[in-house]
Order: sequence, then structure tokens, then C-alpha cells
Amino acid sequence: MILDHRTYTLFPGRLPEFLKLYEAEGWAVQTEHLGLPHGWYVSHDIGELNQIVHMWKYTDLMDREQRRAKLAADPRWQAYLSKSASMFMRMENKILRGSAFFPVK
Repeated sequence: MILDHRTYTLFPGRLPEFLKLYEAEGWAVQTEHLGLPHGWYVSHDIGELNQIVHMWKYTDLMDREQRRAKLAADPRWQAYLSKSASMFMRMENKILRGSAFFPVK
């Protein structure tokens, strides 16, 4: 198992607008293709603000590539991206693997 750990930093003041748009147009199509996330979080009051962090679990990199390709090909996702892209200041993506004593489940 691997985790796709994604951190998005939004421009100040855009987080409420983004969350409303994602809930209305992004969540359903993303979870349709990727399944439910391992976690989906919003920064709050401490540390770097205006961030969302979400993690998606895959069996391996090929599973990730195939599911994300289907998502990217979906016209509903493309429409959502065209509306949300200008809200992001920075995006960071990491692939995480569990350790021998604490595997990803």
C-alpha cells in the first residue's frame, strides 16, 4: 500500500470559497474515481494557514496512475479544475509508504 499525500495552499481568503466549490462539484467525482480518501483535512489557527491536506490510499503506483487517469479524463473533473485552479498558491504531493513495523492499512 502507498499513500498519496497532497497539500494545497490557497490564496488568503479563498478557503471558504474553495470548500464550497469542492463540496458541490469536486468531492463526488473525485471519490467516484479514487474511492474515499484516507484523510481530508483543513488547517486551523496554528501553523501555515489556508491549507488543505488529503491522502489517498492505493495498492501501488500503477493503481494510482490508473485511477488518477480516469479522474483526469472525466469532463466533470475538468470543469471543476477550471473553476478551482486560480484559488491555489502552491501544491505539494508526496508518495508515502508504511514501515515494516507500521504498514499502511
